[in-house]
Amino acid sequence: MLLVYPFLFGGYAASNAAQFLFSAILGLSLCFVWGYAGILSFGQVVFYGIAGYTFGLLSLNFGSTLVTTLALPAAVAVATIGALVLGYFMFYGEVRDVYVTILTLVVTLVLYTFMGQTAGSEWEIGSVALGGFNGMPAIPNLTFGVGESALQLSGATFYWFTLLSLVAIYLGLRALVNGRLGYTMVAVREDEDRTQMLGYDIRRVKLLVFAIGGALAGFAGVLYATWGNYINPDVFGITFASIPVVWVTVGGRKSLLGAIVATVLIEWFRQQLAVTGSQYAIVIVGALLLGVVLLIPEGIVPWVRTRFQNASKRSGSAERTGVAE
Repeated sequence: MLLVYPFLFGGYAASNAAQFLFSAILGLSLCFVWGYAGILSFGQVVFYGIAGYTFGLLSLNFGSTLVTTLALPAAVAVATIGALVLGYFMFYGEVRDVYVTILTLVVTLVLYTFMGQTAGSEWEIGSVALGGFNGMPAIPNLTFGVGESALQLSGATFYWFTLLSLVAIYLGLRALVNGRLGYTMVAVREDEDRTQMLGYDIRRVKLLVFAIGGALAGFAGVLYATWGNYINPDVFGITFASIPVVWVTVGGRKSLLGAIVATVLIEWFRQQLAVTGSQYAIVIVGALLLGVVLLIPEGIVPWVRTRFQNASKRSGSAERTGVAE
């Protein structure tokens, strides 16, 4: 159904829907890090923004289709390195639990403050100005290829690329969490000390997971920058940093599918409120978060799945009883 969406509603609607899909990739990055390894990070938007800015600087400074093509993996690599550096100092420095959350939030706020004051001409990198809160405009579309034969993604083609990327990332993460790494991550989440006593290097496991999460967030950040052809320091803002936590909590932090469903629905709902001029989007989303935490702490998607499974079991039990009678 999602594949035929552009045919049903047109390229503009597909381009608009693409933002929900790459937001879901950002949500998956946090679900993987927090839901399975127990690392609550407000820093996913750090890697999201770093990759977006890196892509913009590379593609605008050099301007060739080849560099724009290579800017995607380069930007993701920079985000991954950033996650490795931050994760190394946190995990090998024995930072745990809520202190990881605080530290990642501090890094986010520092970058937001720093990038906000880069409006002057002294903050040019090459021929490109960082722009402060004015942002970095004219970022080119996502491009693959060289010269005139290069394919630029926009509208429906960008939507399809984002959709296929989301599906591939979801399936890849499913394979990871259902394998040995996934079991180790859950063990670290449930009891770090016992897992370490069993011979696992929990610092290395957390660093690996954090780096994968950073790479995914960086990939989503590149899609964001090329989708709107623009990026500004708001990607490091406290409001935006908290939104992925809402997505994952509402959908179910131990459910990859829950993260996708909640992200798409919440972002669609926020957009509808913004279109109507409502200023209460974040208030309503916050109320939704409180309601889920208090009433359905496991998240909506796992709750629905559990109820469906219980209903199926009761139905099957009733059928067997009827046959026996």
